[in-house]
Amino acid sequence: MTDQFGREINYLRISITDRCNLRCFYCMPQQPEHLCHADILSYEEIVRIARLAASLGITKIRITGGEPLVRKDCAELIAMLKRISGIQTVALTTNGTLLEQALPELCKAGLDAVNISIDTMQEAVWHRITGYDKSMPNWLDLLHQCICNGLNTKVNAVLLKETRTEWTALAALAERLSVDVRFIEQMPIGQGKSSETENAQAVLQELRKQCPDLHPIQICDAGSPARYYAGTGLKGRIGLITPISHQFCSRCNRIRLTSTGQLKPCLSYGCSTDLRTLLRSGASDEALLSAMRDCIYQKPEQHCFAAKTDKAERQTMNRIGG
Repeated sequence: MTDQFGREINYLRISITDRCNLRCFYCMPQQPEHLCHADILSYEEIVRIARLAASLGITKIRITGGEPLVRKDCAELIAMLKRISGIQTVALTTNGTLLEQALPELCKAGLDAVNISIDTMQEAVWHRITGYDKSMPNWLDLLHQCICNGLNTKVNAVLLKETRTEWTALAALAERLSVDVRFIEQMPIGQGKSSETENAQAVLQELRKQCPDLHPIQICDAGSPARYYAGTGLKGRIGLITPISHQFCSRCNRIRLTSTGQLKPCLSYGCSTDLRTLLRSGASDEALLSAMRDCIYQKPEQHCFAAKTDKAERQTMNRIGG
């Protein structure tokens, strides 16, 4: 269906947990207050919402967290979502630390695509960013495994002042492998309000020193937030996601379902529709559909990151799902 501004909404991001095994300073509080298990949606409740969303025109679902792979039987949920008529793509966003072990079951379940958050190639820097005391994954090997298993694979790198010297090293992943490397301006939400981001245009200028013919290309997915670039020697593409310097709200095609069952029409606003209460009070499919239609139709025209408003989202990113 379309919202009040005529945008076709066909993409649903579903957070299945607020928990994560990392403590990235721009996302997770160092001492988070976790939700009780009873507060988050069951897989059956998620599937019911997804089935209704598909009847409204949702064709793509992405599973997020927190870190989705810390929740037991994530692959089982993906298999259930893949069986829903009308759902064409089920994707996963992960920090990569648990992915290698989970990969066989995820692929067996029918996972179509994976985005792996890789902010740095240096282990010492990675430990400072994540607060993790175990070894950093072998990113090249992990990405190679994803590609060999037929997954559409992307790298997400948040632009941080701590990693400014690594842009070319991260972009080099697209030279060695058929992956898209996407540089993302940090959004001023939760923990992200207190850390500095870099302008994505500066990335482009830096990368063109190594790849002078880096040029913009058209892609089939009109709703994608990324602007993509190709260049000689690249097997993959370079993407820039610029919510701050070059907003893409006019083509936004997504809504979000938090782990507690709040349907959010826009990441930056605190407003949401409480589907969990409807579900658990015995609401019919028709009542749920009506609530979902209203939420989608009322999607704001643009985000409010640059505005001073009491309607802005106040939760941390791990609670929303990104």
